[in-house]
Amino acid sequence: MLLSIIVPCYNEQESLPLFYKEITRVAKEMKQSHGAEFEFIFVDDGSKDDTLAIVRQLHRQDDRVRYISFSRNFGKEAGILAGLQAAKGDYVAMMDADLQDPPALLPQMLDAVLNEGYDCAATRRTNRKGEPPIRSFFARMFYKLINKMSDADIVDGARDYRLMRRRMVDAILSMPEYNRFSKGIFGWVGFKTKWLEYVNVERVAGETKWNFWKLFLYSLEGIIGFSTAPLAIASLMGMFFCLLAFIMIIVIIVRTLLFGDPTSGWPSMVCIIFLCSGVQLFCMGVLGQYLAKTYLETKHRPVYITRETEEDLDG
Repeated sequence: MLLSIIVPCYNEQESLPLFYKEITRVAKEMKQSHGAEFEFIFVDDGSKDDTLAIVRQLHRQDDRVRYISFSRNFGKEAGILAGLQAAKGDYVAMMDADLQDPPALLPQMLDAVLNEGYDCAATRRTNRKGEPPIRSFFARMFYKLINKMSDADIVDGARDYRLMRRRMVDAILSMPEYNRFSKGIFGWVGFKTKWLEYVNVERVAGETKWNFWKLFLYSLEGIIGFSTAPLAIASLMGMFFCLLAFIMIIVIIVRTLLFGDPTSGWPSMVCIIFLCSGVQLFCMGVLGQYLAKTYLETKHRPVYITRETEEDLDG
């Protein structure tokens, strides 16, 4: 039984030695308890520090370590896809290198898949310790919103940290879309999933690569990728303002017939014009987002470009 561990990395030179020490400790225990063999796939997402050099050194001292290095920074989604495509294991797990995803949960996750009939064991945080309150608020709102707007079942607090059977991995890889949102894809493909809860753990080293703006753009990616509800909302808003404009025209005609033609209403008219223009621009923006995603899909560009793998180092 081979278990593949996928670890996307971007500027993680401080975390990698600590992560490797912990994951190899857990792997040693699981070899004794479950008879599991391991491969560790580190995906270097165009890091600017010594992440790649550290991964090369880990490969030299441990042949279970494999790596993929991108030609530039393509994002975490590309790293996840590259790792899934490279994984050879019967079971595949993904986790971050900063130890916010505790490797100690792996035995429990594997037990759920092997002995309890699940296809996937996934994790979710029970709290958001260490996060700014405003970020936590918007995160909760996002999960509520996307679950109402799409068919993807995304659990509040869900992490990318999960262990999957090979058949679930193959189903995920059968979705070749360019604009990827893994949390949505995991929920959309279905499969029987057990959720394991744990208290949020802060990074052991380094700094987070996610700021509020990046998370906001990522959430838009998820909503647009798995729901057409924004288009429906834009259409309804257009219908509402058309109806409102018709009513206002009737009111103006009646008022003019009864009270003459006063000119004092021009400030309110300017406000109405600005409001309607804003709604039109918003609807055009929503439509533009969908058109942009469609345009990128039709170009058939690769999700990532590989610069180096462990095979190049061995060769």
